[in-house]
Amino acid sequence: MFAALLTCALLAPPVSALDLPMSGEVTATSALVQTRPVSGRGTQAGHFELATDAAFTDPREGEWRLAVGPLTGTMPRQDGTMVDASGDGIVRERFDGLKPDTRYFYRWQPDHAEPGRTGTFRTLPGADSTARVSFAVVTGLNYARWQSSDVTEEEKARGYPMLEAIQQSDPTFAVFTGDTVYYDTPVEGRAETREAMRAKWHENFAQPRFREFLAHVPVFHMKDDHDFRRDDADRTGDDAPSPELGIDVFREQVPVVPQQIAFGAEPPTYRTVRCNKDLQLWFVEGRDDRSPNRMEDGPGKTLWGEEQYQWLTRTLKESDATFKVLVSPTPLVGPDDRRKRDNHTNIGGFRHERDRFFSFLEGEGMIDSGEFLVICGDRHWQYHAEHPISVHEFSSGAIHDANSRAGRRAGDPQSTDPEGKIVQHYLMGRESIISNDGEGLEQYGAPPRGGYLFVRTDRGRWRGGEEEPRLHLIFNVSNESVPPAERNRLKSRVYEYYWYRKDGR
Repeated sequence: MFAALLTCALLAPPVSALDLPMSGEVTATSALVQTRPVSGRGTQAGHFELATDAAFTDPREGEWRLAVGPLTGTMPRQDGTMVDASGDGIVRERFDGLKPDTRYFYRWQPDHAEPGRTGTFRTLPGADSTARVSFAVVTGLNYARWQSSDVTEEEKARGYPMLEAIQQSDPTFAVFTGDTVYYDTPVEGRAETREAMRAKWHENFAQPRFREFLAHVPVFHMKDDHDFRRDDADRTGDDAPSPELGIDVFREQVPVVPQQIAFGAEPPTYRTVRCNKDLQLWFVEGRDDRSPNRMEDGPGKTLWGEEQYQWLTRTLKESDATFKVLVSPTPLVGPDDRRKRDNHTNIGGFRHERDRFFSFLEGEGMIDSGEFLVICGDRHWQYHAEHPISVHEFSSGAIHDANSRAGRRAGDPQSTDPEGKIVQHYLMGRESIISNDGEGLEQYGAPPRGGYLFVRTDRGRWRGGEEEPRLHLIFNVSNESVPPAERNRLKSRVYEYYWYRKDGR
């Protein structure tokens, strides 16, 4: 393992020596962009430049016609040197007033140096448009386990192959549901200080595939236990890192909140985004306001916090989107391991809040109509499961093979569904893949594989009637053990589900 880490360190420069453009929180009219400016004179004062697809020629040589700038931003300056709010060399800017469904390019322009690397994003179509939207969902990156895996040293140095595969599929954006870094892995030398926690993000982002991915695919970032404090972490205990530090470093490292309010103030990191006429997503926060995991389950125990719960139910009721998708760092349906008490599926965990929420969905008709479903991360296997009251959940699974495991079957005494009430439409990583379409997918069976979930909206005349919307939910598995030259000819899609409104809307 030491040799693998050393090889990667030699081939991939430290993140502090990189210009790292990335974008996030893209809507129809706004986006956050950030980078880590680097020049021969060190980090300098400057501003972000933004150009539209039509105005952009060559990022180094062509003339930039600025779409909404030049914005000098909100970064304070002192003696000609930019003072970044993070202390980690990061600058971040929010752009508003953008055009829907439009390609933008951006870069950092120092006041007295060459411009930085170019990043790009596309704004969302917005609530009045039926233009197609697609996104990928990933979780469980676990850099240390990837570096100790059986793939070649060259592959380890380049980074996670699934990021390259996702980028080739040209999604509108990606969702990282959490566990993007693991502060507690490996156990020896776990990250407990701000600098050590930053280093975890640095080693991930220094990978060439990650650098390219972030420059080309906007991301909605979420956090879970491993990139908060430790496995199954809540806010209890005096061990490092503290909850406050975990919250702060997450806001510092990735574009989730504007930088001028990212440090010190604490705006919520739960939010909703309207993608197009047919799709709205809700990203919930599962660590900041949760009750202790070991607290007895009941009306006073919450994973989301009452303020977030009221926001979630209110905004779901207000939405007129065809499909309403809750994206959760942790599962609500499962089944999961019986031993845990960390999430909404766990016996003795947070089931009371889950059942309260499901009762709300039933009362509003969102289950019978087919307008609501759940996408989750956290679990290290892919599945599509249906709760007894017909709430469907799709788990993305871990991104690479070394961090994947076999999933729990419904009816397993060691699962959270020992009575077998949950319907498992698809489950990866036991004796074989369980699939409801029977189209030769058994070849992918055990052992467990890494992968990702790909989702896209579509409209057409599929069921003999008028044009109608649907979602495609597609599980893809990793081909990381296959030589790179042979990957393109191999099938990675193992399961696809077409999601329609049941009420014909």
